[in-house]
Amino acid sequence: MTFGATPPPGPQPPRRSRARRFLPLGIAAWMVLEVWLLIVVAGATNGLTVFLLLLGGVIAGAYVIKRAGRRAWRKLTETLQAGGDPAASSKDPAAAGGDNTLPMLAGLLLMVPGLVTDVLGLLCLFPPVGKLLHRRAEKLLARRSSGTPGTLGDAFQQARMHRPDGKVVQGEVIHHDDDPPAPRQDPPLTG
Repeated sequence: MTFGATPPPGPQPPRRSRARRFLPLGIAAWMVLEVWLLIVVAGATNGLTVFLLLLGGVIAGAYVIKRAGRRAWRKLTETLQAGGDPAASSKDPAAAGGDNTLPMLAGLLLMVPGLVTDVLGLLCLFPPVGKLLHRRAEKLLARRSSGTPGTLGDAFQQARMHRPDGKVVQGEVIHHDDDPPAPRQDPPLTG
């Protein structure tokens, strides 16, 4: 046994992305901001007003989600009755008669208790902001998906075994069961 010897360098663990590192901090800051705003509004008015604001947000969010869901269901049934392929119409939301993602997101944001989320939900319902968000999301998804094919076969192909020396070896495990398992022998009960 030698003292002071350094162990051989092993593979480094993957680094956490910046978003994963700061997401918990962002959520905590958002929660503090929501609580602070509710306290400020309660101090300026009263607790009943804050309760009615939160209740109104939940009711408005449920209405928006219900309306968007009905619209999506109606488009699906129209597509199926016309003999079309719902998978083909979902690839082009504009051709299918609109996209329900932003109204659903808006309803969800309205239902989450808080004033900031209510404002964000109302902004998602505002058509110019909705178009802007839709374009930005399309650009982001197009940029992200340009390098990854994303099929199920590719996911299995990317599953690899790592050896201790850092080399990547693709393969599969084959179990040869030549001998059947021995029957289980329980000890006799005494007593």
